[in-house]
Amino acid sequence: MMNSKDLVLQKSKTDQIGHHVVNVSSGKHYFSGYCAAITNVAVTFPLQKVLFRQQLYGVRTRDAVRQLQKDGLRNLYRGILPPLMQKSTTLALMFGLYEDFSSVLLSHVSTPELLTRSVAAVLAGTTEAVLTPFERVQVLLQDYKYHDKFTNTFQAFRVLREHGIREYYRGFVPILLRNGPSNALFFGLRGPIKQCLPEATTYRTHLINDFICGGLLGAMLGFLFFPLNVVKARMQSQIGGEFQSFSKVFMKIWLERDRKVTQLFRGAHLNYHRSLISWGIINATYEFLLKLL
Repeated sequence: MMNSKDLVLQKSKTDQIGHHVVNVSSGKHYFSGYCAAITNVAVTFPLQKVLFRQQLYGVRTRDAVRQLQKDGLRNLYRGILPPLMQKSTTLALMFGLYEDFSSVLLSHVSTPELLTRSVAAVLAGTTEAVLTPFERVQVLLQDYKYHDKFTNTFQAFRVLREHGIREYYRGFVPILLRNGPSNALFFGLRGPIKQCLPEATTYRTHLINDFICGGLLGAMLGFLFFPLNVVKARMQSQIGGEFQSFSKVFMKIWLERDRKVTQLFRGAHLNYHRSLISWGIINATYEFLLKLL
């Protein structure tokens, strides 16, 4: 029979093992999200540049493509470093923090699981917003107006630093409004959508189902929150000067585009297809890596 000292030692060892398991599990989600983001950015960056030009200037797809052709092949991947850094870190946080927040909340709160996980998703999305400076610099590097002002990511960061820390966070409000709700919908609907697909029995069919599930969700959410990204792009394309509110910038764009909802969604069709591919790659890569680790 164990004495009290042996029981204490055994409990201590068990707690240490449990703590280690939690850390390993969380690490898997962070790492898988990180790798999924790198794969996605490398594949979809040119499409993102075309979309950005449409969001910022309201031009047609054909005209946006012509702008990129005029910029030349040398500038095609110009500005890839900020989204590579931002997306890899953001998705690592998105998946990792969601799992961590869910675990903590589920063990301490007695609310329904769906509500608890939704709160965890919103918290993860809100935390991601601290990486706004990367989105900020990405916007500047993709805008042809600044091609002669700076040539790389680090120069863009230095230019912004001259205007103070606040300059890095232009467009923070639309990012907050986008991240929390989109995360809650993504994690909340991912399971039900996958259950509606034909049952997967092999790694290949699992990969296909994960691609379809992520792609459909990404396309839907990308379309739903498209106007927020339009406002964000406009706010972040400015260096220095007045910090205009979200509502003021939105109204300015609304008036410029003849008060037509269709004009506000110009470029949304391309964003739909890009998101379909992008989030398909992200979700499939993430789930694939989780099974391997």
